Amino acid sequence: MLELNGIMKSYGTTRVLDDVTFQVAPGKLTGFVGGNGAGKTTTMRIILGVLAPDGGTVTLDGEAVTAADRRRFGYMPEERGLYPKMRVLDHIVYLARLHGFSKADATERAEALLVELGLGERLQDNIETLSLGNQQRAQIAAALVHDPEVLILDEPFSGLDPIAVDVVAGVLHARAAAGAAVLFSSHQLDVVERLCDELVIIAGGRIRAAGSLEQLRAEHAQRRFELISAGDLGWLRDEPGVEVVSLDGGYALFDADTDETAQRVLRRAVAEGAVTTFAPRHPSLAQIFKEVIQ
Repeated sequence: MLELNGIMKSYGTTRVLDDVTFQVAPGKLTGFVGGNGAGKTTTMRIILGVLAPDGGTVTLDGEAVTAADRRRFGYMPEERGLYPKMRVLDHIVYLARLHGFSKADATERAEALLVELGLGERLQDNIETLSLGNQQRAQIAAALVHDPEVLILDEPFSGLDPIAVDVVAGVLHARAAAGAAVLFSSHQLDVVERLCDELVIIAGGRIRAAGSLEQLRAEHAQRRFELISAGDLGWLRDEPGVEVVSLDGGYALFDADTDETAQRVLRRAVAEGAVTTFAPRHPSLAQIFKEVIQ
């Protein structure tokens, strides 16, 4: 378990991280979301030891993270950092060799990973000739080639088309399933919502929410319901305790002030016509994000 507790960081008189505390569990994908300047990259750099915090601790399995621990970390920065003139396979082999693998093992690992990431036909191409999306895949391979126990990815899905997102997501899920703790930042809230097991939302250098998606949905849920009926639902506008969000004939999306109000609406709908759908509508990650950062 990777844990951050009370992390503080300032530049001059500007505090950029204020009591940042959260966990990244092994075997799970943890999404780290926030706007530009929220503190995501600074937090990641402190985890990696690139920056020193002004206060607080970073621990792994209850012990302070050491330089030896960080050699078992994998990191993908938001800025691409590969050598443009090197061939794809040679570059990833080189990085694996830096982690202590023999040439044969490094080559086997690098080739298998690049094929897994969809770059099997580009192994002998120079990095600079790849599309931006394929350069991103190569950058991810660089972070993964030594099978890290902790994986820190800054905007790994940036520049990827939907098919590439699915490929990379599959690779990350496989690493998490093998026991790695994976923390990734992204501005693409729909991708985060679809992929992650845990969420951490940061704004203004402070953690505003953390937990599973189900937990955060429960904490920020509205009593919002979708109702589809064979009868006209115009009467909903006059129901006490009901705020209509959308209404079109037999379709309605509405908020209820209490559970009893919702049940009263259902009873009346059933009495007036066949009801085919009555279900709660859970808040999206985008809705939760907007609520907690306000």
